[in-house]
Amino acid sequence: MELSALDFQQARVKQVLFKSRLRSVLYGVREPEPSLFTLQENPLGQWLNTVLKPQYGQRPEIAGIERLLRQTLDTGQALVRQHQRGEMEQARAGLEHIERLASEIDQLLTAVEHSS
Repeated sequence: MELSALDFQQARVKQVLFKSRLRSVLYGVREPEPSLFTLQENPLGQWLNTVLKPQYGQRPEIAGIERLLRQTLDTGQALVRQHQRGEMEQARAGLEHIERLASEIDQLLTAVEHSS
């Protein structure tokens, strides 16, 4: 079954959810949950493994998305550690890097979406 535009939109929403949760942690609104930074428990990571990989796993974009998502999660975790050390402004400035990674993921999602 081909994935629809709605499926890809759901992936983008999952990415926004991660960024929102990370931003909440870096601004002191919520405590960091370890599950936030694991690929298996991250909503986009779960979607990647259960929806996208089974259908498009052979495409190079999928490996790229997974690599970028891992990098995003690792970077997010590093920003939280930085925040916990009291380097709040530097950690918040690191959100720009998260945005760049998210943009790259979105480009790859779009490439897969348009090829389906």
